[in-house]
Amino acid sequence: MRRLGLGKKGLEHQIEEVAQELVQIFAQAKGQPLDPMLPITNSACNVICTLAFGHRFSLEDKEFLKLMEALESGFKFIGSFFHTLYEIFPFVMKHLPGPHQKALLSIETVLSFGKKEVERHKEHHSLHEPRDFIDFYLLQMGENKDVPDCTFDDENLSQAIFDLFLAGTDTTSGTLQWALLLMASHPDIQDKVHKEIEDVFGSSQIIHYQDRKKLPYTTAVIHEVMRSKYVVLFGLPRRTTEDVDMLGYFIPKGTTVFPDFRSVLLDPKEWETPDEFNPHHFLDKDGHFVQREAFLPFGAGLRACVGEQLAWIEIFIFFTSLLRAFTFRPPGVKELNQEPVVGLTTHPHPYKLCAIPTSYP
Repeated sequence: MRRLGLGKKGLEHQIEEVAQELVQIFAQAKGQPLDPMLPITNSACNVICTLAFGHRFSLEDKEFLKLMEALESGFKFIGSFFHTLYEIFPFVMKHLPGPHQKALLSIETVLSFGKKEVERHKEHHSLHEPRDFIDFYLLQMGENKDVPDCTFDDENLSQAIFDLFLAGTDTTSGTLQWALLLMASHPDIQDKVHKEIEDVFGSSQIIHYQDRKKLPYTTAVIHEVMRSKYVVLFGLPRRTTEDVDMLGYFIPKGTTVFPDFRSVLLDPKEWETPDEFNPHHFLDKDGHFVQREAFLPFGAGLRACVGEQLAWIEIFIFFTSLLRAFTFRPPGVKELNQEPVVGLTTHPHPYKLCAIPTSYP
């Protein structure tokens, strides 16, 4: 991920361009109610396309829309009851009708999409100057072609591309959906974000990821969105490589362990108001941003999320771009539903809001 340019201007600039495209899509609604889910998800997916393929797609591109439809079907399936049945009884379920059949076809569509991009990369031979994930992977395949039992192959590459979309689209999209819902539900907090951005940058200066240090309140709001409306309940399963005695609990070697993120993100011993949306969890008495040890939405240690830095860049740039351009209001309802829909990740119930341009009369 470091070699792909995370933290460098090239990739960040492309994310800024995708964010501005998203702003334009919201602006087309002219302040009328809109559902933010699809444009946000499409934009997050396009960032992964940039990372994996070295280019992004027009949001009207038929192949891209087919990819998005397949991803949505796959997201709904993974973690569902039928997915569990399929994992337990794969040899039986693959012969039975049900929603898993459509989902499996959708997953195959995503894998095929990745395989086509791999073939295009092979044809153009840009490995002397690798630009994206596929280039770097193909380069690694070439360097290890004579290594016995090497796992760098086309099949694993296709699966890795699928994993990038799975891990990098749904989570970022869900976080941004929660962020806009919470801004519409807490106009006082939204006004403070607007004021901070205006005071620091005015109306014309471009906001980059490195500028987050100039926006302590906005940074605190983003952290609090991720704490209070965590999109991932549990980390990926791990297996102990030796016997472990942790806090008086004996965990034998070979035990499968699921990190419980929810337990720490809502721990009343760590947070003053754990069940409330409160940006002051991340601010000191002077209004300076404070990083909290108990803030672990990406996990911790050597097995923390490898895409954490990409997620931070995306969420910060998308959020500040949207909040700079619009004021978000509920469309004629007293309040928006803040109860989560729980699946592979947690999302808000479908909702609409009014994205009122800051210069809108």
